[in-house]
Amino acid sequence: MPTRDGSTATGAERVPAPRRGERAARTPAVTGDSRPRLGRHVRMRPDRPTGGWVLLGPETVVVLNRTGHAVLRLCDGERSVDDIVAALVADFDEADALVVGDQVRDYLTRLVARNLVALG
Repeated sequence: MPTRDGSTATGAERVPAPRRGERAARTPAVTGDSRPRLGRHVRMRPDRPTGGWVLLGPETVVVLNRTGHAVLRLCDGERSVDDIVAALVADFDEADALVVGDQVRDYLTRLVARNLVALG
């Protein structure tokens, strides 16, 4: 799905890596047992102009593609990262669980660093 600027990057690529320094050092590790949920004051909403979804945080808007939305809709604080990966692998044909697991953990790590996702 193209972004508003015309690029077609995946949801994980749209979230920049954490900056060097203290903030990145304090980011908790996303493990298979982590139970991610949307961060405080963060909401996921439909984006009417594009027909997609956006993640709204304090002074932040992240345009989600289908993959980003598929991951975040499962982040309810009840499911573990391993449960989320298993659900995604079941939903997408020919998905490799190891690759999907690495990508999901990387994506969630970036969102945690920006306080858009919290771990339980």
